[in-house]
Amino acid sequence: MANVLETEDFYDIIENADGELLFSIKARQGGPERPKVIYGGGEHALFYRSLDQTVILDYLHPEVRDTLRKVSSVLVVEFHGDSIIREYNVPVRQVKQLPIPADLTSLGELNNLEDL
Repeated sequence: MANVLETEDFYDIIENADGELLFSIKARQGGPERPKVIYGGGEHALFYRSLDQTVILDYLHPEVRDTLRKVSSVLVVEFHGDSIIREYNVPVRQVKQLPIPADLTSLGELNNLEDL
């Protein structure tokens, strides 16, 4: 199956008093499979939701970037309308530079990101 690359048009990030982050995104077909957030310290992050689905989280707010650089996981909540469809913890992998999504064909290639 081909890797689907999407940009999340509208999402919220909430930080609690303990510095934990919650990402609120629209619900997608199927459940997450080995999800992972890849972050390089800039204004974008990649959310690998499943083996064949990558979501670009564009234009992260500057106040969130420093916290995202420090956390090892985030809580992702998927909504449809006013209903929560699912919620799950997602590990965050810190990299020097975000990979170009077109160069990645599966989550299996994430093991090579430690050199970035």
